[in-house]
Amino acid sequence: MNISTTRIAALLNLKAPLFPNFSFFQGPRRFLTFPRLQQQCNRVRKGFAKNMSLSLDSYDFSVENKILPATDGYAAEAVEALKAGKVIAVPTDTLYGFACDACSLEAVNRIYEIKGRRHTSPLAICVGDVSDMDRYAVIDHLPHGLLDSLLPGPVTVVLKRGESSVLEQSLNPGFDSIGVRVPDCNFIRVIARGSGTALALTSANLSGQSSSVSIKGFENLWEHCAFVYDGGVLPSGPAGSTVVDLTTPNQYKILRPGSAKEETVAILEKHSLVEAETT
Repeated sequence: MNISTTRIAALLNLKAPLFPNFSFFQGPRRFLTFPRLQQQCNRVRKGFAKNMSLSLDSYDFSVENKILPATDGYAAEAVEALKAGKVIAVPTDTLYGFACDACSLEAVNRIYEIKGRRHTSPLAICVGDVSDMDRYAVIDHLPHGLLDSLLPGPVTVVLKRGESSVLEQSLNPGFDSIGVRVPDCNFIRVIARGSGTALALTSANLSGQSSSVSIKGFENLWEHCAFVYDGGVLPSGPAGSTVVDLTTPNQYKILRPGSAKEETVAILEKHSLVEAETT
């Protein structure tokens, strides 16, 4: 500071009658009643603010501020980000994924950019509940109770979109089917319900690289997300969801074994579906 110790000592030795408006017991604000001392304080304050500004400029808080726990208390931020067309990273019941509003062309394109993925590779969607699925895909050919037996769970169900689907045609152009997920993960289901729409959902990794069961697995991509929600290390392993094609009545086709093939096949066959012949 620029105030010398001699000056401070002199001030402390002043008698109250000489300065009737001054009281040491009222704290630092009373010092500002002295013009010269106020100037000194202003110089100190400006110097401190400048040094603090330089310190903050040299440290990037942006990434750290993006990491939030995957709990219901932070779902509102996720919903707002989705409605604003942003991409977020979330845990599921299998892997960490990138999610965005499936009806936002800008957001969907952003996911492709982040992953370095070709637009010819379709994205799946995620909904909050099985009861939401008929808004986006054709399900009336399926046996009663089948979807409720499979979902929520680590299964992606491929269905025809149909003319009644409210999905934007810009999502997976050229494909008449869509993969639909209802993960057994409360956090992503809460934000899917809150968003009021389907979420485009894909694994949180660069295209062709290993999938991630912790946020550390895609740390190099955090900067591209509005928020990264940390649900810890996921126990399912890197296999991902089991993908099953249910577009043909009374038949199924396993497109990817994933983490729940045996359980999925058992449920399908219990509902009298047979495996489609390979051609």
